[in-house]
Amino acid sequence: MQYRRATIAGGTYFFTVVTDNRKKFLCIPSYVVLLRDAFRDVMKQHPFIIDACVVLPDHLHCIWTLPPEDSDFSTRWRLIKSYFSRKCDTLLAENLSSSKQKKQERAIWQRRFWEHLIKDEVDFKNHVEYIHYNPVKHGLVQAPKDWEYSSFHRAVRQGMYDVMWGAGEEIVFAADIGKE
Repeated sequence: MQYRRATIAGGTYFFTVVTDNRKKFLCIPSYVVLLRDAFRDVMKQHPFIIDACVVLPDHLHCIWTLPPEDSDFSTRWRLIKSYFSRKCDTLLAENLSSSKQKKQERAIWQRRFWEHLIKDEVDFKNHVEYIHYNPVKHGLVQAPKDWEYSSFHRAVRQGMYDVMWGAGEEIVFAADIGKE
């Protein structure tokens, strides 16, 4: 079976990208910096808007809006993952003493990623809320405001949320919202 992705020029997409074997390292500060650098580097040549994003220890979720006449999110993800992997291997090699270990290549990411074409404003809102509530869902914090690596803080500054949104309540999402 050949996998087909929905590609709509100028579309808005929800993504889930997972580390290889669900290794939990993405929230190490030096790797968060590398991930941000990877996004910035790719966005210079292949612009897109990050509508929402959360980075968790073993996966990340994003919503992107692509420019009109552009539907190539796969190239963007390939470049982001490649940039991060190269720099991550360099960072790791600097911390290893054995030259044999330095030459070893490690898998950083799962080969594929999950994407969902956002259908309308309700679908967009549901996926943004899923992203922002995800650290709570995984038991990492008690409220979205407590997770550092999330666009939730930007959304609060923009007036989209009260800072206490999602605190002290369990939010259950429909089965078709999000993908772990």
